[in-house]
Amino acid sequence: MKIALMSALAGLIALSPLVAEAHGPSRKKVTETIVINQPPEKVWAAVGHFDDMSWLPIVTSTVAKGGNTVVDPDDDAKNPTRRLTLKGGATVDEVLYKYQGDKMSYSYRIAAVDVKVLPVTNYASTISVLPAEGGKSTVEWRAAFYRGYPNNDPPPELNDEAAVKAVTDLYSLGLTSLKTKLEALSQ
Repeated sequence: MKIALMSALAGLIALSPLVAEAHGPSRKKVTETIVINQPPEKVWAAVGHFDDMSWLPIVTSTVAKGGNTVVDPDDDAKNPTRRLTLKGGATVDEVLYKYQGDKMSYSYRIAAVDVKVLPVTNYASTISVLPAEGGKSTVEWRAAFYRGYPNNDPPPELNDEAAVKAVTDLYSLGLTSLKTKLEALSQ
């Protein structure tokens, strides 16, 4: 009995690398933060409106419906939407599913994007403004997503590394631009 059990366990252990690889991609996460030398209320005024992405340099226009009022977090059809047009003409459609103005935070998900533009799928993100020491603010932008190619053996431009790099680069660009814009106001 012991030998049969040990033999079965050895077989399972030998197959475990194949099982681990067979399940497909794992969810990736990115969090970027920046400290801005402005009070949280001023920073929230710049980023806290779902229908205004003018602070993100690659966005040329935002067309939005619904403001910041989430009706049903589980029903995208009832919630605010925005279409971002990017430099070069590509678009990203997003849906707001959580808005907490009192906590200076909102969460949204991408409803439609060409993976050639942003190599991710099943993307959800939260942007928050937090008080920092000395009357400053910390802006945190975090996301969870899967790579742009859902199956095994993705092409390099749609693999995990490409997805993480694209989101990290986007967040770094946006937060750096926001810091520059808002800190210039106090000079």
